[in-house]
Amino acid sequence: MSEFIPYGRQWIDDDDVAAVADVLRSDWLTTGPKVAEFEAALAACGGTRYAVAYCNGTAALHGMMFALDIGPGDEVIVPALTFAATANAVVYQGGTPVFADVDPDTLLMDPASVSARITARTRAIIAVDYAGQPCDYDALQSLADRHGLALLADACHALGGSYRGRRAGSLARMTAFSFHPVKTIACGEGGAVTTDDADLNARLRLFRNHGISTDHRQREAAGAWYYEMVELGYNYRLSDIHCALGLSQLAKLPRFLERRRAIARRYDAAFAGSTNLQPLARQDNVEHAYHLYVVRLPERDAAFATLRRQGIGVNVHYVPVHLHPFYRQRFGTAAGLCPVAEQAYRHILSLPIYPGLSDADQTRVLGAVRSVGESTDQKKLAG
Repeated sequence: MSEFIPYGRQWIDDDDVAAVADVLRSDWLTTGPKVAEFEAALAACGGTRYAVAYCNGTAALHGMMFALDIGPGDEVIVPALTFAATANAVVYQGGTPVFADVDPDTLLMDPASVSARITARTRAIIAVDYAGQPCDYDALQSLADRHGLALLADACHALGGSYRGRRAGSLARMTAFSFHPVKTIACGEGGAVTTDDADLNARLRLFRNHGISTDHRQREAAGAWYYEMVELGYNYRLSDIHCALGLSQLAKLPRFLERRRAIARRYDAAFAGSTNLQPLARQDNVEHAYHLYVVRLPERDAAFATLRRQGIGVNVHYVPVHLHPFYRQRFGTAAGLCPVAEQAYRHILSLPIYPGLSDADQTRVLGAVRSVGESTDQKKLAG
């Protein structure tokens, strides 16, 4: 079998290795100067006053729930088609995730479905920039303003994207990012929250450090030892080692995005006019970050198995969260709650897209995917 082509893969070069090695030779492996440098660079990238680094994107989402003081009895609306962490963060704080359906063309959160889910207990909306395409933030912000809700963003797919000229990171009251190896930039593991709100910034920082009022570097700079735990927080810090890698990666973000978009354009051109292979629609008013390139095809499961046998590492993003056993058992969710997401789930397939994907490997992917697509029955997309 030919070499396996994954759906996503990090790009690490000598600059990244040198950046990490410099930290390993320094006095600060964690809670040191690279954390602040990385946060400043992220804030500049996202167009916000503040960025708070976390150990992963899930922790960043949890931090947003804490900063809003979400708790028992509170509802937070999330899209059904997302990674489980978006909803899990609400549950971590004792809140109830309420699942909204998605737009049938883009698979982004449907504002009409959100509106129908708002109740007297709703506290917030978490928009998810699925695959790297920002949501309709104007429509969602209008809903949030009308009902006195906080609009948050899970932009873990969308670093470097934008909506109506506004950068991902600045489109909501708080925005979570992820720096997992398959994301736009890699820290190994890592995440962050961006915001313009000074009070939320302070709460986010408190939460990631056990709820303690100062961190080690602050006490070292002040020549002090005393600290107080003022809230129940977690150890969600991101180390200087990770932040050094993140800084080096962030410098490459424009190049990474350019390559992802070039790969997406080639897929678009190859599938144009196809009846069996249907890429997701793209809105005119966004810059897509293309964490994922998703197509729909009639026999998804058969196509997945065939392509995997050929060494094409396609994947599926995602099982609708409300269909997972935990949510069925804990919250009583069931099939039929979000029919658009459920229908899409049966047909979506994520194709390889990452900066290191060569033209030759993409040609191989295209040949295999088109061969599979042409052998299936389009009528089954309606099944």
